[in-house]
Amino acid sequence: MNGLLVSLQDAVVQGVLWGIMVLGVYITYKLLDIADLTVDGSFALGGCVCAVMVLNRGMDPWAALIVAAAAGMAAGAVTGFLHTVFEIPAILAGILTQIGLWSINLRIMGGKSNVPLLKTDTIFSKIIGWTGINKQIASLLIGIGVAIVMIAFLYWFFGTEIGSAMRATGNNEAMIRAQGVNTNWTKLLALTISNGLVGLSGGLVCQSQKYADIGMGTGAIVIGLAAIVIGEVLMGRLRSFGSKLTSAVVGSVIYFVIRAVVLRMGMNANDMKLLSAVIVAVALCVPVVVRKWRLKKAYTEGGE
Repeated sequence: MNGLLVSLQDAVVQGVLWGIMVLGVYITYKLLDIADLTVDGSFALGGCVCAVMVLNRGMDPWAALIVAAAAGMAAGAVTGFLHTVFEIPAILAGILTQIGLWSINLRIMGGKSNVPLLKTDTIFSKIIGWTGINKQIASLLIGIGVAIVMIAFLYWFFGTEIGSAMRATGNNEAMIRAQGVNTNWTKLLALTISNGLVGLSGGLVCQSQKYADIGMGTGAIVIGLAAIVIGEVLMGRLRSFGSKLTSAVVGSVIYFVIRAVVLRMGMNANDMKLLSAVIVAVALCVPVVVRKWRLKKAYTEGGE
């Protein structure tokens, strides 16, 4: 039982830290209707940049997070540039950036696939040193704090004129273009902000786990989509934009809790990607099946 509780506590911490990444995926997937595959590369980019800045440059861990976020924004801007300027389909532009980031991340880490931070101060170790609390509580407090700040920022930003234009671009691109808005610019900005959040999340996870790895972002987009879908199922009746942003982080926590429980039940860790894919597929298929069933039922009753 104690082992399960520890696993669940770790899962909640990881869910909150990855929830920042899910917020980024929410921007592209729910607001622009784009499954941005840059995420897998920009998440690892954020972690790699953060690790190198802290370890080799002696940078303050908080400043390293800002640099990680900036690196993610640069990756998102590249995808946006390919999509808007050269009219490459968004999903293909994301794949191209993701593939390129694999080599870039290796170069950033000096050709190594893994960079440890075992003897290096991180934001988590500093908080532990200042307060004396344990690592799990420190990680949870930092994760929740950053998540609240990011949700508040996004709530404010998407209420501004440019933020509203970005949301309108996803809802009806032709209409907002007719209003004189440059939709290429709004898409580019959305992809940039989205991957900035992903890079920030990568930096947080890197400092939490005390290492950066070239494969740490593999499957991030699937995790993000699964978390968004789970959050919508749990909090779908809440209509405010703030609650929808919050549901993304809540969905991330629930996803990692589910994963922890499944692993404790004896499921092979190598099958987790399959489980994530099944969760996303089922969650996306069920609403369609339910809608078709209701239409068929209404048609049958009307015919009678």
